[in-house]
Amino acid sequence: MTSTAAPPVAAPARPAPRARRRRRNWRGWLFVAPFMLVFALTFIAPVVYAFVLSLFRDQAFFGGTVFVGADNYAQVLADPKFWESFQRVLVFLAVQVPIMLLLALVAALAIDSARLHAAGFFRIVIFLPYAVPAVVAALMWGFIYGDHFGLAADLNHLLGTDAVKPLSQNWLLTSIGNVVTWEFVGYNMLIFYSALKVIPKELFEAAAIDGAGTFRTIFSVKLPAIRGAIVIATIFSIIGSFQLFNEPNIMRNLVPNVIGTFYTPNMYAYNLSFAGQQYNYSATVAIVMGVITAVIAYVVQLRGTRKGM
Repeated sequence: MTSTAAPPVAAPARPAPRARRRRRNWRGWLFVAPFMLVFALTFIAPVVYAFVLSLFRDQAFFGGTVFVGADNYAQVLADPKFWESFQRVLVFLAVQVPIMLLLALVAALAIDSARLHAAGFFRIVIFLPYAVPAVVAALMWGFIYGDHFGLAADLNHLLGTDAVKPLSQNWLLTSIGNVVTWEFVGYNMLIFYSALKVIPKELFEAAAIDGAGTFRTIFSVKLPAIRGAIVIATIFSIIGSFQLFNEPNIMRNLVPNVIGTFYTPNMYAYNLSFAGQQYNYSATVAIVMGVITAVIAYVVQLRGTRKGM
């Protein structure tokens, strides 16, 4: 007679110890708190306040303001003055920005080539106009462009003609573009030059082994390597073009019949607010331009950073 032993009963598994909940560390926020406070007061708060203003409208006869919702935005989108000024800065952007960036890129490549004598001197000379305040630059070039004084007047007197008129209706936008190009070529040149200096030397050695010449190295090595810098400079230039204000606003004192109060969208918003006391409509113009600028800059960024292009 055989007896079978009962199988041992397994002991019940002990529950795993509950993970101790980690306390969130707020020390990082303490370090960025001063910046966040300044950022909120100088950027977020004004934008929110401008948006709130854009939802109201002054009552002409009864005083006070009344909530109108999106009526101000509909009025801006149907405003011929706004679209005329927007079209003007769009043309300015399409012509001036490529020329400025091309000149800056050529200057950066020339200085980086190590074949230019006194490269440090030329780098400082090209960058120096950026150190000149925009108001001072506009005043200086305004006196150069003057029809009755300055270089343009002297040339007309020397040639016995009045053909040189940089501040005329046909040449004014080109003259402003020349001022902006003079101011910001050095700034963009420095962006490109800084990007060129961090390209790995191994890429140039590989290009030299493959027998690449100077231009082949530029188009196959240098330009692809600084693509990110080109995108950044392009975005900054687009934003700056849509914010065009100082140069035409200063030169307006010289040719008030040529430069009107709505020559650029920023001038339009400024004059609506400080000359016309239309704060609500001015805020609406500013919000619309901000949105358009952000959308275009974002599209350029997506196109510029897309791989395989």
